Amino acid sequence: MKKSKRYASLATQVDKKKAYTAEEAVKLVKEASSAKFDETVEVAMNMNLDTRKADQQLRGAVVLPNGTGKSHKVLVLAKGDQAKAAKDAGADFVGDADLIEKIEKENWFEYDVIIATPEMMPMLGKIGKILGPKGLMPNPKTGTVTIDVKKAVEDTKKGKVEYRTDSFGNIHGIIGKASFDEAKLVENLNAFVSTILKLKPASVKGNYVKNISISSTMGPGVKLDLNSFDK
Repeated sequence: MKKSKRYASLATQVDKKKAYTAEEAVKLVKEASSAKFDETVEVAMNMNLDTRKADQQLRGAVVLPNGTGKSHKVLVLAKGDQAKAAKDAGADFVGDADLIEKIEKENWFEYDVIIATPEMMPMLGKIGKILGPKGLMPNPKTGTVTIDVKKAVEDTKKGKVEYRTDSFGNIHGIIGKASFDEAKLVENLNAFVSTILKLKPASVKGNYVKNISISSTMGPGVKLDLNSFDK
């Protein structure tokens, strides 16, 4: 892919050989983000993980202290008291078999996250082929299959981001928007990275994290000093 002149000039602001502190990196990313829209800021962690081993396939979610800057539309599939709790917590859509049927028959996707109680999972499993490719299938590891739908809805609305290792052992996550204050981005970055650091599988030999970088949607990557984070 050919890089634009704008990207090339932004890239000169970043020393590719240097590892920056979290504060320096966030400052650079904010300075380098000058697109006509509010760019998303992401973290990429290159890990020493062998995803052929089940215990090294990391998956879960982090509630960022300052949110993601994006409001998520939440669909909750639950019955009775749990359905009422979901409505009270601010879920955008609440139902059970009726909404599962709507997804199946109408290809309905006007939501960003699905939260379901365990009793709904057998019915949801039947449309797994529809939800799976879109990354919408609820999962206990990310807190989207739960008996506490109230907390799940609140966490999602606050700014919960999911993560999972890709086939190369990398982990990517959103840490906010370029318009955020530097301090808030640093706080979100620390929350995300510290969560991953705590999950080090016992079977990992040698360094767990190879490198970490952050970037905005259209900006160059900025490498972080691993010593910026509490191991």
